[in-house]
Amino acid sequence: MTSVSRLSAIETSINREIRKIERPKDSLGNALPISEYFGQYAFGLDQMKSKLSTEGFEQLMNLVKKGKSLPKETANEIASIVKDWALSHGATHFCHYFQPMTGLTAEKHDALISTKISEQGQTQVIDRLTGEAFLQQEPDASSFPSGGMRSTFEARGYTAWDPMSPVFIIENTNGKTICVPSAFISYSGYALDMKTPLLRSIQSVNEAATSFLKLVGDVDVKSVDVSLGLEQEYFLIDRAFFSMRPDLVMTGRSLLGRASTRGQQFEDHYFGSIPSRVLSFMQELEQEAYRLGLPLKTRHNEVAPSQFEVAPIFENANVSTDHNTLLMDMLRKVAQRHKLVCLLHEKPFSGVNGSGKHCNWSLQTDRGDNLLEPGKTPHQNLRFLAVLSVILKAVHEHAALLRAGIASPGNDHRLGANEAPPAIMSIFLGDTLSKICDRLEKGEVLEDSPAETVISLGVAHLPAVSKDNTDRNRTSPFAFTGNKFEFRAVGSSSNVAVPIMFLNAAVSASFRDFSAQLKELLDSGKARDEALLSLIQKSMKEAKAIRFEGNNYSEEWIAEAKKRGLPHLKNTPEALQVLGDEKRVSFLHELKILNPQELTARHHVALERYNKQIEMEAATLLEMVETSIIPPAEAELSRRSALAESLKAWGAKEPSFEGAKERKEVLSKLYSELLTQLASLKKDLDSASRMEDEEKRSLRLADKVIPSMEALRSVADDLEAQVSDELWPLPKYREMLFLN
Repeated sequence: MTSVSRLSAIETSINREIRKIERPKDSLGNALPISEYFGQYAFGLDQMKSKLSTEGFEQLMNLVKKGKSLPKETANEIASIVKDWALSHGATHFCHYFQPMTGLTAEKHDALISTKISEQGQTQVIDRLTGEAFLQQEPDASSFPSGGMRSTFEARGYTAWDPMSPVFIIENTNGKTICVPSAFISYSGYALDMKTPLLRSIQSVNEAATSFLKLVGDVDVKSVDVSLGLEQEYFLIDRAFFSMRPDLVMTGRSLLGRASTRGQQFEDHYFGSIPSRVLSFMQELEQEAYRLGLPLKTRHNEVAPSQFEVAPIFENANVSTDHNTLLMDMLRKVAQRHKLVCLLHEKPFSGVNGSGKHCNWSLQTDRGDNLLEPGKTPHQNLRFLAVLSVILKAVHEHAALLRAGIASPGNDHRLGANEAPPAIMSIFLGDTLSKICDRLEKGEVLEDSPAETVISLGVAHLPAVSKDNTDRNRTSPFAFTGNKFEFRAVGSSSNVAVPIMFLNAAVSASFRDFSAQLKELLDSGKARDEALLSLIQKSMKEAKAIRFEGNNYSEEWIAEAKKRGLPHLKNTPEALQVLGDEKRVSFLHELKILNPQELTARHHVALERYNKQIEMEAATLLEMVETSIIPPAEAELSRRSALAESLKAWGAKEPSFEGAKERKEVLSKLYSELLTQLASLKKDLDSASRMEDEEKRSLRLADKVIPSMEALRSVADDLEAQVSDELWPLPKYREMLFLN
């Protein structure tokens, strides 16, 4: 027998009807191919070019490429075109869609109207969107976290249109709204958002990489762009179960819950047959995404039960980041239509794999060359090794900052838990490429390999390079996968603008350092290829510690990493201390990606958000134990006590009386331990909450409160196995994870 409320939720879940959706159709009623409606609700530079006057588009591209201001007339022309397009699709409102330091998105809707007064003095409404309103808006900056850059009485902040990211239309049940991707800055010009520093880092990589390529002989390269493909993992559970779990509602993860007897041990979920209800959700998600111009490519089951993944085709890092924030929002909204809840937390369920967001990162020239792919000529392959050396150097020198970029309370539960890379940055290259790097480092020549697996470099003392001869290492936080690096340590709920901004910054600094050293060698009279090769060899030696080809999950690697001097920042408070270390972050100021005030603000915001999250989780756990664990435990204890007393009074003999007595004592001991751990957590939380210094508080929360939470949970989960099913009010793991 099951508790009435849980039984009702189970019946609701298993009796859900699969939601049907209508595919876009042509005039004859035939389903359209994706290509026919892809980008239907997106309006970017291609659409601008087809609609704007020649002069207007030239002025727009001067803004995009050279940062020149947009004339008022052109701004009004752009706004009018966007307004007409939006009205043709039934939109009534528009908003600037931006990414404050909450890590989420924000929007304020205004109607696409203006007013005028008639000759008779009556107010009339006209459809209108001015260039001024389209380019810039003024949300209240003091209402968002700013790390001290905006006080409550200093409310002014500005959002500014990002022309490189397409405008899009969001549709809900009763209307449509134009969303204008925007940056968010303060009255003083400080970046208050995630997007602005990312854009600066992309520009910095472009300048540094282009200059480097010209030095090595690619004089016709005009620009280098950062490409990004984001694999998004998530969980789906029925809404009926979600609504009965205060921990999921308030924190996004289960603070209590005994692992079910079946989890992922059979390894049967990954790439398995997608459940029909989930597939219906995925199909609607994809259809909505295609209309908005999101190039979703892959869908599949992930490792844990009720865990899934969606992955797009590569895009420019700025657009890819915007599209991912939009995708996360769509995952939640579309799930609701199917009476499901999408959980993006890194570790919503204990005992099964958590969720990450694998960031596939690469560099591409304006000629279409991928700088992380060996080419067809000796020069291209020498360039490939040089770029590889630049990245090795970048990750080696800025490993601690990259770790800070992925730090979050949710990711702390996942990193190093035998399911995700540890909190130690390292690079995996694969056997073939590692051997090449080792030989280069020693100045040796690699012996010839089969022609089909290698490409001859054609340069004296330079070994052959494998074009795509590397296995994948799923335990590595930063793995080379043929023609890109996969940054696997990023958390599923993260706004990737932060970790990618830090990665771009590190690579940009490394490119600049390489260029400076190469110039010195060239000025000394060394031939270009010889000078470049010597730099590559030097970098391979200096960055060798960051390379690791083995099992990153192993205890041996943790010990080895310590010997190598690699930073091991085990939790978010430790990682965030890097942001206050001037030696480690000064290059961000020099590259003009984040000035000291902006970086300090982000440090404070991250600390504050960590503290609030952990305190909220602890308070929620305390409340759940008081209201959902203790009452059924007491009811069960009362039952067992009554039974033991009855059997004793009836003169019952072994084994019934002793068995009942033993069951009562087991439960009594757990109940007593629960009360002890409850008091301990209350004490630890109260002690931490009284600390005014945010950094000290975060360390106390990590060192004391989280272990207390885990101890309390452990006892509560043991009680779950003892309390009668009909008394237990919370949906169990077996129900949430296996009844979709």
